[in-house]
Amino acid sequence: MLTKSERTKQFILETAAPLYNEKGISGVSIDDILAATKLTKGCLYGHFENKDDLSEQVIDRMLKQVTDKVYLAVSKGKTARAKVFAFMDFYKDPIDTYVSGGCPLFNTAVEADDNFPIIKQKVAALFRMGQEGLVNTLKKGIEDGEFSSRLEPAIYAFKLVAAIEGSIVMCRTMDTIKPMHSLIKNLKAELDQYAS
Repeated sequence: MLTKSERTKQFILETAAPLYNEKGISGVSIDDILAATKLTKGCLYGHFENKDDLSEQVIDRMLKQVTDKVYLAVSKGKTARAKVFAFMDFYKDPIDTYVSGGCPLFNTAVEADDNFPIIKQKVAALFRMGQEGLVNTLKKGIEDGEFSSRLEPAIYAFKLVAAIEGSIVMCRTMDTIKPMHSLIKNLKAELDQYAS
């Protein structure tokens, strides 16, 4: 059971997440957070040292939520093919990205690139971890005879993530999910060309 203080902190993080995802780290002000939570500045600073501390914890929470959801979806697959397909299907609706404002991973990566080195490192670590997970899944598929050794796991995994992340941005901008569905269908067909 969470204490009242822990519940308040959780409420602040949950309420601030969509603001950060929509406006960016630089675009969100403490006044935005106070208006959304209807808390006092004293209460807010009772839970966070400063805006940087709040920002880092909000970003950590958003990224963890997304990675946990992806992991859960992928872990249901029984074969390498099913796991990779589940990863793709997780992103089939680029308009509904679980946190208002788009993909938190992409949004944070773009903003943190030049301005927030600590957060950039966290995002880079998540990208690396995701890539390694996909590469290992594809390698296991080759070992198990699911895929031909002609498949290059690192190249396909990079292409897959780059295409999906880019498609999220484009689909959200154009306000349509159709291109994502076509992309996923094409990526699945490409992977199936390596089926043994």
